[in-house]
Amino acid sequence: MKNYRKIYLKLCSIENLNSAFKKAREDKASLPYVIKFEKNLVEELKKLQKELSSKTYKSFPLKRFIIRDPKTRTIHASAFRDRVVYHALVNILEPIFDPIFIHDSYASRKGKGTLKAVQRFDHFKRKISKNGRLAKNAYNKSSVVGYVLKADIKHYFDTVDHERLLRIVESKIKDENVMWLIKQVLVNFDSPIKGKGMPLGNLTSQFFANVYLNELDQFVKHKLKAKYYIRYVDDFVILHNDKGKLLEYKDKIGKYLMYLKLGLHPTKSNIIPLRNGIAFLGYRIFYHHKLLRKSNIDKFERDFNQKLEIYEGGGGRYSYENLLASIEGWFGYAMWANTYKLRREIIKQIRALENKCSNKTLHLPKIRE
Repeated sequence: MKNYRKIYLKLCSIENLNSAFKKAREDKASLPYVIKFEKNLVEELKKLQKELSSKTYKSFPLKRFIIRDPKTRTIHASAFRDRVVYHALVNILEPIFDPIFIHDSYASRKGKGTLKAVQRFDHFKRKISKNGRLAKNAYNKSSVVGYVLKADIKHYFDTVDHERLLRIVESKIKDENVMWLIKQVLVNFDSPIKGKGMPLGNLTSQFFANVYLNELDQFVKHKLKAKYYIRYVDDFVILHNDKGKLLEYKDKIGKYLMYLKLGLHPTKSNIIPLRNGIAFLGYRIFYHHKLLRKSNIDKFERDFNQKLEIYEGGGGRYSYENLLASIEGWFGYAMWANTYKLRREIIKQIRALENKCSNKTLHLPKIRE
């Protein structure tokens, strides 16, 4: 296995910090704290470079807030200068670790994402059911053969073990200065359990979540030799036409997660017949169709109406272009489910705005059943 030494100098370079700034600024360029940082960009980057080079850098305390969408979650936001540093760190680490990740890890990776994971699920369900072969005594065309182990890692971000994570990273990264910075990032989170946990909403948490659970991915793919496995952050599925094999996988995965100082969620880790429909990444996936979960539709409608209200209220807090971008992104997600009526109603509202608000055109996929 290739090891990486003397990469801290590259991490601290102005070129890398400037690249990190541009990434941290994306979709936030109009915010006051970003404008303030950019106004003195050269000085701010040189200051960060000096602090990193001398190892006097220290993150500001995280800002904690609660969101409900609809599940209640605690999010921790970093100061903007710290986000620049975190992007600089991931800029260096990502090209090292991403090539060793499995193909079917889909969260927070270039060219991956929710839609690609769902499309992969569709491919796997056809494989295990032999293109929709019906079960014995099938009562309708949805009664196809096959089962899915749908599992969730219990309180994942709260229970990631720092010592084990550092050992995993150190197996590749032999630069003690980079390891020093990673430790600074980890200890900045005021966790209820010392030595455990990463903050939700933090770039480095998303990246290290993949690094940590790559251990599980490798175990499932190469030790268990499970062919039809997909992971998205702390949720994963394994598809198989033999329920007994999935029971075996579940037992062995549970034991391996104990080795990683993690555990399966006792009520969210189940083996489900494919014909029942599988709740995965916001969809309920059946063999012949998909539905969006009601909670996802409710959240979208709530967010859309809120953005529409802010936009129509004026003051420049939310632009027409921002509104279109959010709608187009959601349409790309929703069009893969049976959402014809909902999408048609949203288009009506947007079309009504187009004539009076902008010469921009909403580039939406053609509505289909």
